[in-house]
Amino acid sequence: MPLEAFQHSEPLTLGVELELQLVNTNDYDLAPYATDMLRLMEKYQLPGSVVPEMTSSMIEISTGICHSAAEVLGQLSPIRDALVKSADKLNIAVVGGGTHPFQQWHQQRIYDKARFHELSALYGYLTKQFTIFGQHIHIGCPDADAALLMLHRMSRYIPHFIALSASSPYVQGQDTAFDSARLNSVFAFPLSGRAPCVLTWKEFEAYFDKMTATGVVKSMKDFYWDIRPKPEFGTIEIRVCDTPLTIERAAALAGYVQALAAWFLDTQPFTPTEDDYLVYTYNRFQACRFGLDAVYVEPGSGQHMPLSDHILQTMEHITPYAARYGAAPALQALRNDVANSHNDARWLRERQAKEQLLGEVSRQASRRFRGEAI
Repeated sequence: MPLEAFQHSEPLTLGVELELQLVNTNDYDLAPYATDMLRLMEKYQLPGSVVPEMTSSMIEISTGICHSAAEVLGQLSPIRDALVKSADKLNIAVVGGGTHPFQQWHQQRIYDKARFHELSALYGYLTKQFTIFGQHIHIGCPDADAALLMLHRMSRYIPHFIALSASSPYVQGQDTAFDSARLNSVFAFPLSGRAPCVLTWKEFEAYFDKMTATGVVKSMKDFYWDIRPKPEFGTIEIRVCDTPLTIERAAALAGYVQALAAWFLDTQPFTPTEDDYLVYTYNRFQACRFGLDAVYVEPGSGQHMPLSDHILQTMEHITPYAARYGAAPALQALRNDVANSHNDARWLRERQAKEQLLGEVSRQASRRFRGEAI
């Protein structure tokens, strides 16, 4: 299958996808209610879409095309409200977070969809372990070459996105000591990690043709890269974020990405090179392991510094662009969390320290998703 042509999109437009947990209201373990939720959600006229995911205790919501973080929140809010109403009818709850704290992967069921069964046949137990939950952020690009430049510039900021969104400290009842354990599951897939450092669409087409010729790849969906082009939408898609516990934080992260992209387009601050990736995996690991307390190695200079300092420096650069696109409140909220070294992983650990029971932590996280003050 040839690579799709890169479609036109309005630069700096946004789209957000959120993978969400469906849990019972007895012990707050995952519950296989995706089919019932999809049936109930069909009754609502909503922006975006609601679709199944790999296993039947997951559901994915997405916005339509948005122009600002405020519009992202404006679209996510009615979808969230409809999800909550539908879940209430089924006596279940919807929860954010990158992993469910104590579910057992072997108990999960593959959702009855041809592609999911094909992936299960190929990847075996990894598909059930892929019961993890992420936020994907699409950003519109002026053209195909600009998209690749944007992708590789964004790659320097992958640790920012991981640390700011981290919400998966617990796996199968254990504190992993990671802020984002979710990405360890993604890294198990053979076509995960970073995209090849090519900066023109012609070069990328040649790479794609080589990969399809091997028979390993059939379409762009086969790449599980941290950021990948989406030619059918005219966007790049950032895929490293854990699903936040609230839609407000999801919208704020989208605003951060938009302001960063606007800064790139306006100033062209640096030209990506292959050498940027010398420290890529190390920076990625640091952000997953330590969140906002990570060490960041600046690709250009090799300087070691606290990741939180680099995030705050970057926020100074992009503040005018955040104001231009109405994301100043979102950026300020994220800035406050960085200053306090507080993300959703920290919130979950604080709740567990107080409540002891991870089921109670999930119950309180479900209340946060509803918009209740906790």
